[in-house]
Amino acid sequence: MNDSCVSDGVGRTCVLVFTRSPEAGRVKTRLVPALGAEGAAAVHAALVEHTLAAVSEYCRALGVDGVIRLAGAATEMPCEYRDDGFRIMPQHGDDLGERLDHAVREAFREGARQAIAIGTDCPDLDAGRLAEATAVLERADVVLGPALDGGYYLVGMRHYQPELFRNIAWGTDAVLRQTVSTARRLGLRVRLLPALSDIDYPEDLVAWRRLGGVIPGCAATTRTGVISIVIPALNEAARIGATLRPLVGQDDLEVIVVDGGSTDATVAIARNFGVRVITTRAGRARQMNAGAAVASGERLLFLHADTKLPDGFAEVVRATLDNGSVAGAFRLRIDSDRPGLRWVEWAANLRSRLLQLPYGDQGLFLNASTFYKAGGFRDMPLMEDFELCRRLRGTGRVTLAPLAVSTSASRWLSLGVVRTTLVNQLCIAGFLAGISPAILARLYTANRGRE
Repeated sequence: MNDSCVSDGVGRTCVLVFTRSPEAGRVKTRLVPALGAEGAAAVHAALVEHTLAAVSEYCRALGVDGVIRLAGAATEMPCEYRDDGFRIMPQHGDDLGERLDHAVREAFREGARQAIAIGTDCPDLDAGRLAEATAVLERADVVLGPALDGGYYLVGMRHYQPELFRNIAWGTDAVLRQTVSTARRLGLRVRLLPALSDIDYPEDLVAWRRLGGVIPGCAATTRTGVISIVIPALNEAARIGATLRPLVGQDDLEVIVVDGGSTDATVAIARNFGVRVITTRAGRARQMNAGAAVASGERLLFLHADTKLPDGFAEVVRATLDNGSVAGAFRLRIDSDRPGLRWVEWAANLRSRLLQLPYGDQGLFLNASTFYKAGGFRDMPLMEDFELCRRLRGTGRVTLAPLAVSTSASRWLSLGVVRTTLVNQLCIAGFLAGISPAILARLYTANRGRE
């Protein structure tokens, strides 16, 4: 390992990469419920390699030897992280603010002209983004790369500014806001880079799959011809068995149940069927993204836990997507003989065919590559399926398949057909009018009835 680059690094940019040794059970712990400790550590190691490759490319692209310090959890990092361009240094401090402050202070003390600190959680952070940060610092005092969770994936400065790391609520969604406020209070010129996603939770791994990243032990390769059926579930013990029973034991199907913290027997029932079960934070969009991120199938099919697929569905999924549709869904059949529900089915199927806007309970399916490229479902408490279909139909046709799924009628029967339909339509109208999905979710939840 060559440390000489630091001694002659006066006037150059110092890139500080904050990371930890990939010890199972100590890194990416929020991924453990979905990937296991070894899988989470493997993802961490892959992200570190990805980040270090981007930093090395950045230095080569600028044609200079930028000073790179890898601040690790220990002085000795695994050999695969070593490179002649990296100086491995330990982190110092009790929290992230103290560790950042110490590293930045040392960089300027050693003569750096600019200091840029990054983590290894952001797969979209590449050499171009680092070069952009360097260019921005020619006309600004501070540059920040906002993370979608309210933190930042990059902070850079032209002069040592210790106040930027003090009195910050680290680990919360207030980090970026508080840092910007402090910088402006100090009279510093602040510029923001485009916002990017960090990988903290299983659902965030969609961003990693979009870039072609693999998840060792989970989704190392995409299996041609396989359909991955992703089923989000929360306290579905009464119904999930009927949904799973016809799906098990088929070589061309991968079934993934994503539990959001059930307190009933949902998880035990799913495991008894031999399907894969992972756990993540509650929220249908989050759960479906998490399942898709660890899926190995060439196609993805998102299925509600109270919806049963028809015979021959797999052939229809393949034929629909092979014929050029960007996505598809099945016709809706509500499991009840009540006459008013036939009108609900008719209206839903008409909307799906003419407007290409099916609901999630119709079994939305698409190629895995299309889903990852689209960035998956938006993290919304409601209307995530509707919003995704709106985006997808801008790139191709969302087709209504000729077969029908059978979904539970419990909500319509409990709340009433008219009231349930009215609530659904109000949610759609409100979403199109720009009302917050959080507000719509409260309306929907207040009118769910007893399912």
